[in-house]
Amino acid sequence: MRDFHQPQRSAVWAQNGICATSHPLAAQAAVDILKQGGNAMDAAIAGAVLLGICEPQMTGIGGDCFVLYNRAGEDQIRALNGSGRAPVAANAADLRAQGMTQVPVYSAEAVTVPGAIDAFYHLNSTEGRMDLGSVLAPAIHYAETGVPVAPRVAFDWAKDAAKLQGAASQAYLFDGHTPKVGQIFRASGQAEVLRRIARDGRDAFYTGEVADDMLAALNALGGVHSAHDFAEAKATATTPVSGTYNDMDIVEHPPNGQGATAILLLNILKHFDLAGMDPWGAQRIHIEAEATKLAYDARNRFIADPDHTSRLDHILSPETARQLAALIDTKSAITAPAPLSEAVHKDTVYITVVDRDRMAVSLIYSIYHGFGSGIASEKFGILLQNRGAGFNLIAGHPNELAGGKRPMHTIIPGMLCKNGKVAMPFGVMGGAYQPTGHARFVSNLTDFGMDPQAAMEAPRAFSDGGVLKIERGYSVDVLQELSDLGHRVEVPDTPLGGSQAIRIHQSGVLEGASDPRKDGCAIGY
Repeated sequence: MRDFHQPQRSAVWAQNGICATSHPLAAQAAVDILKQGGNAMDAAIAGAVLLGICEPQMTGIGGDCFVLYNRAGEDQIRALNGSGRAPVAANAADLRAQGMTQVPVYSAEAVTVPGAIDAFYHLNSTEGRMDLGSVLAPAIHYAETGVPVAPRVAFDWAKDAAKLQGAASQAYLFDGHTPKVGQIFRASGQAEVLRRIARDGRDAFYTGEVADDMLAALNALGGVHSAHDFAEAKATATTPVSGTYNDMDIVEHPPNGQGATAILLLNILKHFDLAGMDPWGAQRIHIEAEATKLAYDARNRFIADPDHTSRLDHILSPETARQLAALIDTKSAITAPAPLSEAVHKDTVYITVVDRDRMAVSLIYSIYHGFGSGIASEKFGILLQNRGAGFNLIAGHPNELAGGKRPMHTIIPGMLCKNGKVAMPFGVMGGAYQPTGHARFVSNLTDFGMDPQAAMEAPRAFSDGGVLKIERGYSVDVLQELSDLGHRVEVPDTPLGGSQAIRIHQSGVLEGASDPRKDGCAIGY
């Protein structure tokens, strides 16, 4: 039990259903859908689409999603890939010929076809109980009447607004300025798009006037996107990947998402006695940082569109993890993981809902960087993702940019199971941090016996691009120990990600946890 003298957050306990997500209006809308007779899928879609209005810098209908879920009365976890593809005419050689070594992040070349709307339409049709119009009604209402800008949203808005271009500046700035906390953001153009989708289905987005509006914005900036690219967008059902850690099974979305990276990372950490370490000490951070470097090196080599890579077995292999763990020096930081691991490798919003029938949905939905590509359509103000920046331009690489291909994705929904039963849908936002966040959350739960709320409130660390980012909350002595081990330590201005989870207790009671790093909460009934 937590110390009630400390400024922490209690978990939310309920019997009938819970939603946990990063904005309270979205959580409330999801619970309202449950009360109206919708199931967890209806509620998750309703809340997710509304998040695009509440947190437009993070997500929106111009983005992608990945979903894990089970059906009521079943423990089989299913996966749906709602990530979009590069336009058919895209070609890495063309960019290399222009002297580029990577896909320019804030450009039409980085925009892949948005996949989320087709995924939501498919899931509502196949798994939901309510009609699409009812599910989209909360988002339509708030897009039209407006949402007060929340504190964390205002912080992110100010940090990322410089990326907004042309029509995006007009749609997402207030007389040329970023909003203050409490100012009302409206998106009447998106309200109209959502009304059309509610009436006419996914074709209202991927064909006709709405698609033409997105295409005009992209083609004007040199994008090679076509009407055919949009019309052919299609979510695909797939099979989750899984691993074990202590007494839990961790289930992740397969490539082109990076969920397998979290499993590899946990498989590496199994070779160290984390439970015997100080949970807030330098040694635990060091081991996690070194394991992260090696796991992410594997990710960068192998995770790509599943139609273009066949190395998933290698990533998930216990032997791969054993060999990588053997490369970790407990007394010194790795400076360059790629050459060290070469021999082994020869051959950012989240919402979760659980309903009264114990259908559980783990859904993550994003436009990638803050405000995505910074490009928005002129008429409807649809902000377009820059997921194509997840490709590389290395000739012959499985994740090389190519027409009709899906890029490596950072977003990963998660599920934990115990004794064959769905025990906890969870997710950790934060771009590349997500696999590390999954591993730390699971370790906090199982190595240190934390409850979900404490596990996500705990301070975080992340080895990213040669820098060990350490959240405030660790002692000066810990930072010095890490520096002495050879890490380049920095305390970032922005906290590392956010997270949400719902634990399904054997008694049937639900426990919802929500990360204070975001504006959101868990709400139940």
